[in-house]
Amino acid sequence: MKIVFDKDNFMIASTLKKTPKFDWVLFDNIKNKVMGQNYELSLTFIGKKRMRDLNRVHRGKDYTTDILSFPLDDLKEKSQMGEIFINIDKATQKSKDFERTPKNYLMFLFIHGLFHLKGHDHGDTMEKKEVKVRKLFGI
Repeated sequence: MKIVFDKDNFMIASTLKKTPKFDWVLFDNIKNKVMGQNYELSLTFIGKKRMRDLNRVHRGKDYTTDILSFPLDDLKEKSQMGEIFINIDKATQKSKDFERTPKNYLMFLFIHGLFHLKGHDHGDTMEKKEVKVRKLFGI
């Protein structure tokens, strides 16, 4: 695993042979806006097989997905640490469905994953909160 960004309570890593190039500070700014500076987060870019394995073990779904979010403590709504896994290949494929560039869709996904870590489920409330953050960061 290669660490590509490590600052305060946020680490970004990749298990991929070719690490994607992004504005890592933008990820940090979004993380801090949504979760707060004290929230401990790891974001890892992983391949299709590992994503499928994680999805099968933790959700009972036997397919590769684009993102998975896991709180790392028992407090669902007051969680203070978590991790997000993203599969770039799947995200790139799905970006077309949302008429977004792959990089823009990745930021869209990251924000989505953060709100899951905050305890939100899919629905209008979550969507409204995501839209506010996306607008704030031009996503």
